Amino acid sequence: MNKTINEIVNRLKKYPEVEYKLDENSITVNPKCKNGFPVSMTSDGNGNYTVAFDFWHEEFDNENDALNCFAFGLSKDCRLKLTKKGEKPIKWTVESNDNGIWIKDSSTGILNFTFWKKAEFEYLQNDLIKSIAD
Repeated sequence: MNKTINEIVNRLKKYPEVEYKLDENSITVNPKCKNGFPVSMTSDGNGNYTVAFDFWHEEFDNENDALNCFAFGLSKDCRLKLTKKGEKPIKWTVESNDNGIWIKDSSTGILNFTFWKKAEFEYLQNDLIKSIAD
């Protein structure tokens, strides 16, 4: 198993209720509730990592940054704002909590062929880690 993935598995031992899927180069933590989102990390074995919150994703070339982002996605300090057109998500925006104010960090989107439909928003949040400071 990849060293970084093994580090995550060791850290998750503090949370026996967590369910995750594991293979040699990736791990995905499943949400505990229907208003949560999956958090995953994939390593290419050459020091590059992809962290994903549902469809949103970011690339890292630093193990610590990737691990911190992964933990952030499992915390109450992070939420994922889904923008939907109809029932279909078209944009995923990561937001961070700054003293009760949600701040947009970054977004990932797909082409929207139903641009005339009204946008609807849904917020997803994990609470495995109560705060990143924990």
